[in-house]
Amino acid sequence: MSASTSQAAKPRLYILDYGAGNVRSLANSISQLGYEFEWIKDESDFDKADKLLFPGVGAFQQAAGMLTTSGMMEPLLKYVRSGKPYFGICIGMQVLFEGSSEAHGAKGLGVIPYPISKFNAADGGKKSVPHMGWNGAWRAHASASTDDSDELLLTGEDYYFVHSYAALLGHGTPEAEAVLKDFAYTVSRYGSERFVSSVRRGNIFGTQFHPEKSGPAGLDLLHRWLSAPVAALSAPPHPLMTRDDGAWVDEDPRAARAASSGLTSRIVACLDVRSNDNGDLVVTKGDQYDVREKAEGGNVRNLGKPVELSRRYYEAGADEICFLNITSFRSSALQDQPMLEVVRSSAETVFVPLTVGGGIKDTVDPDGTRRSALEVAGAYFRAGADKVSIGSEAVLNVEEMLAREARGEPALSGTTGIETIAAAYGAQAVVVSIDPKRVYYDTTQANWLDTVPAAHRATLVTGETSTTRTKPDEAGKAWWYQCTISGGRAVRDIDVVQLARGVERLGAGEILLNSVDRDGSGKGFDLDLIRQVRSAVSIPVVASSGAGCAADFEEVFEKTGCEAALAAGIFHRGEVGIDEVKADLEEHGLPVRRTALAV
Repeated sequence: MSASTSQAAKPRLYILDYGAGNVRSLANSISQLGYEFEWIKDESDFDKADKLLFPGVGAFQQAAGMLTTSGMMEPLLKYVRSGKPYFGICIGMQVLFEGSSEAHGAKGLGVIPYPISKFNAADGGKKSVPHMGWNGAWRAHASASTDDSDELLLTGEDYYFVHSYAALLGHGTPEAEAVLKDFAYTVSRYGSERFVSSVRRGNIFGTQFHPEKSGPAGLDLLHRWLSAPVAALSAPPHPLMTRDDGAWVDEDPRAARAASSGLTSRIVACLDVRSNDNGDLVVTKGDQYDVREKAEGGNVRNLGKPVELSRRYYEAGADEICFLNITSFRSSALQDQPMLEVVRSSAETVFVPLTVGGGIKDTVDPDGTRRSALEVAGAYFRAGADKVSIGSEAVLNVEEMLAREARGEPALSGTTGIETIAAAYGAQAVVVSIDPKRVYYDTTQANWLDTVPAAHRATLVTGETSTTRTKPDEAGKAWWYQCTISGGRAVRDIDVVQLARGVERLGAGEILLNSVDRDGSGKGFDLDLIRQVRSAVSIPVVASSGAGCAADFEEVFEKTGCEAALAAGIFHRGEVGIDEVKADLEEHGLPVRRTALAV
């Protein structure tokens, strides 16, 4: 809206924040587009609003519970029924439905009398849950009209999804299905399951994906809704009216996506952040976790400033940015914590998902103030992060869980950082960063297998069965993957499969799988490691460590089925560009997200 427009003429935009998840990104997006907004503080604000946005991540039960206990549920329903424009994002869309299998007994607004259900991970081995990454959407109804001037969402673009539950087609009665199809604006596919990815009916608009994290395509969508006149978006929802704008469309018109799960091959740019000898925050990288220059007394390697680099990678087409705090101040959870400012500043100009790791644990500030992992994570979410990554603490938590189970005690304590953060913000908000290293055995020696701990024999890989390009160097060897803590500097007697399955049980929604052996090597990803973990869990896996060229990304996606691939040094040093990686993936028939829009 132009600066010449008077304040009185501007529609009053309000945002409802129910107290969980990252709403800072949406606020940043709206500000970036030049609009002003206010927060809903009490029920009287609903009457003041000309337009209402309800963003949300996390659990349906928590959202419904917070709305009920805060007294906001009835005013929200009254607003929706009033006919004034409503835009719900993720949970803000799901709350329009009658309820969710995620939270039996918790009631939504019931505007759409259809249930929200969980994705089926056992879907021909094609997908993991949560549904996390970039996916497309096609128009639910084929219209004979060529006039798309009032369209809000552009098909042909990819949007960022992160959820385990959705309005899955075929999960309601025929009558409920008919109403759902009346509300459906777009449909998307994940594996063999189709779900309603956005709704639009009367004054109601909602997206299962996050436009504020969907790059230029998402900003364009927000701009269209924000700039549309209030009158053009206003009308009662009319849930039982028969739709008259075309036949139901059941298939994605983009044939190229038919062979995939629906998701694009996600490329993640990782920024290892630490303070240098002058106390400045820099992005660094090294071989085998050594971040100093090779010369004697070498300084911390400086590859750029974190906020500037994150913006550069966003503009280059990175699908996600990951900050890893590898410096000493990660032990100070919330006092004197420059990483919070890094995340906050980056979120102002980066509109793809941000993950932050390092120091997400129960800890104590220098003044003696105790901080829980949940409290630390909450601070990062409010600063603009979408996910937090937990490393060494996860290893210790799984060890404790297995020990409790061995004693016949309940496996889950409910007190670990993974459990508490996942309960509050949803599994999709919790990433576990795993740093395994190989433990080698000489298979040419007699009785070598007797020296392998019995607990780890099932996960052994041999040079004969290896599928990596370094196979010739591994002849006569066997190994299992031992997990480490403290950035690979200390080992634990737990293998990577035990750890991966353990963190999934605790509630993690994604695994960032590093390799101590491959880090900085340029020898390609450790395919055996990644395949072993990917086949052991049903949550997404991000492959990391070892990328040296664009072909390495194509190889890891094709040969392991991982959902994402991460790199750091080769991007920082300009050896390989993100666009080069995506062009190579496209050439090999793998789906990628392109950024064609300019907002």
